[in-house]
Amino acid sequence: MARLNLLEETRFEKVPVTVYPNQDVASIQVANRIASIIKEKQANGETAVLGLATGATPIKVYKELVRLHKEEGLSFKNVVTFNLDEYYPMQPTAVQSYVTFMNKNLFDHVDIPRENINIPDGTLAEDQVQAFCEAYEQKISNLGGLDIQILGIGRTGHIGFNEPGSAPNSGTRLVTLDDLTRRDASHDFGGKENVPTKAITMGVGTIFKAREIILMAWNEKKAEIVKKAVEGEISSDIPATFLQLSDHVEFILDEGAACLLTRFDTPWLAHDVEWTDSLIKKAVVWLSLKLNKAILKLTDDDYNNNGMASLSTTKGPAYNINIKIFNELQRTITGWPGGKPGVDDSNRPERAEPARKNAILFSPHPDDDVISMGGTFIRLADQGHNVHVAYQTSGNNAVWDDDARRFLEFATDITKELGDDAAKLENLYNESNAYFAKKQPKEIDPEIIRKVKAYIRKGEAIAGARFVGLPDENIHFQDLPFYDRQKFSKDVSFEDDIQQTMELLRQVKPHQVFAAGDFHDPHGTHKVCFDIILEALTRLRATEEWAKDCWLWLYRGAWYEFPMHEIEMAVPLSPQEVKRKRLAIFKHQSQKDLPVFPGDDPREFWVRAEDRTTYTAGLYRKLGLADYEAIEAFVKWKFD
Repeated sequence: MARLNLLEETRFEKVPVTVYPNQDVASIQVANRIASIIKEKQANGETAVLGLATGATPIKVYKELVRLHKEEGLSFKNVVTFNLDEYYPMQPTAVQSYVTFMNKNLFDHVDIPRENINIPDGTLAEDQVQAFCEAYEQKISNLGGLDIQILGIGRTGHIGFNEPGSAPNSGTRLVTLDDLTRRDASHDFGGKENVPTKAITMGVGTIFKAREIILMAWNEKKAEIVKKAVEGEISSDIPATFLQLSDHVEFILDEGAACLLTRFDTPWLAHDVEWTDSLIKKAVVWLSLKLNKAILKLTDDDYNNNGMASLSTTKGPAYNINIKIFNELQRTITGWPGGKPGVDDSNRPERAEPARKNAILFSPHPDDDVISMGGTFIRLADQGHNVHVAYQTSGNNAVWDDDARRFLEFATDITKELGDDAAKLENLYNESNAYFAKKQPKEIDPEIIRKVKAYIRKGEAIAGARFVGLPDENIHFQDLPFYDRQKFSKDVSFEDDIQQTMELLRQVKPHQVFAAGDFHDPHGTHKVCFDIILEALTRLRATEEWAKDCWLWLYRGAWYEFPMHEIEMAVPLSPQEVKRKRLAIFKHQSQKDLPVFPGDDPREFWVRAEDRTTYTAGLYRKLGLADYEAIEAFVKWKFD
């Protein structure tokens, strides 16, 4: 029976899929499978031939392999490796090269003979590449083929650098990179214009010859392409779908990457479910949007014809379910994000008392506050709450060199005008000009330049907070140390960041904390900043009474909104408030027009923010609720 249930649950999936709670657990499992192959080959006096991948996905696999080597004696002396790909052209010593990546994350820490390492050569003349690729294939064949190939997946569906249009029998070759692939790599290269347009990659056919293939994917950012690769039709538009043709492939995912698979996203379509309150809400919202019918207009036939017959028969009729879910959604909407004083708050998102709350809004970057929840920020200040804002990082990464030069020119001129010591500032200006002239992509700025860029963003953040209505003493520029430390090492301690955050929280003693819950941030800063806040609050709740009464609200930024069924507080904005929010965003002049790291969305941040909140308001309207100009959405964190 268990086997039948599993088959029913996974019937939409065309490849074997294993889902782990998080990427840490999954990575250890993959590392153990690789280690087992190595040990088995050692026991038989044979060579283990590994196909390896680069990028963020396999880093923790390599970290565990290094641990197994150092702590448990796993030897790599009988291992030969072949990497999937390399940018072209690319010097092996470049920071972005996959030679550097593999040395840093694996090879420099284990006992593999250097002659056993094979990585495509990005230094070849173009007329030598084809011969190199043929020799690469032959060398794999001469060793008896790959024992295991590990893969990640790009958002184009590429495996290796086999972009859309690749053939299922393709071999190692020189390819042109998709524009989305280059945009995703732009952060590593200091801009898309610096990302190579080509790469050398193993082909799909080469990958298929491996005796075992493992494709790994982590977090919700990969969920959409994972669903297409696992449940979609085989197509050269998504090369990862070719893996459906293999009998020896497995997708290993964390819960985030798996969240859009049918058995997790709409499980009532895949198997019998226990209809919990949260699942009922999710299903009814899904059905309403799918049929483009307001919730109160859904019928029993609608439920029965769309995989929800068991819901209407066990919890129905449909009318009763519709009324319940409609009321739940209606109660999320409030014009009083700090709570409405003197009213019954039993069905409201926030408490009525105290009438004037201490609130602190944590902003990972200096503009996330107004971009993500600017309307709510303004509303809290207008309604008389004691609102503080804390800018967690300097954001100096995201300032153009030209902006830094412009501000230095201004500072030099004003210093001369005032008759102060202009020589030091002029020297800084001249040295900065010389540095900018020879600066390489992704080169880390010297400390003084980082400070200049931080001051630019600090001034903009203060201007934005003042525009909202905050007094200067309620504006805190934390400049948490981890942000600059991580430029030099990813293995950093966050203890002083946590202590600094705890001290600020003690100072404010907030009833409300607003924090960025947008963990899709492509650069990872939002998640780190949230973890620091969560740890600080968790420690305080264990020892200080006020902290136990502190509610933590999560907002999201310019990338994604919370799913409708998860929203617990929805703050509607009038057209006038949308305009005020826009003007607050405009105070961040260095981020307007073309930010340094725009991601893969060409819209300006203020446009993204308005489109997102307008879209959320549109969803409420489609569900049959009131029609607002815009809505900012929040989810309350549940402490254990």
